[in-house]
Amino acid sequence: MIDRIFGALLIACLLAGGTVAIGSAMLDDAQPAQPVLTATLPTVTVIGKREPVNTPVARNDADVEPTARQLQ
Repeated sequence: MIDRIFGALLIACLLAGGTVAIGSAMLDDAQPAQPVLTATLPTVTVIGKREPVNTPVARNDADVEPTARQLQ
């Protein structure tokens, strides 16, 4: 029973907190945006080989785990 009361109280507090947060954001004075310094990184070239599609990703060893099924 305490979990139902706690859940209802938690929902009520979250709703009240969200309402206060939205209301304070609406009443806040809008200030002009300040310019922000940004960094531009050089372009990265990725070089690699793609594995064939029919290569198995996982393998179960029957001798190590006798109840395991083989990968199909």
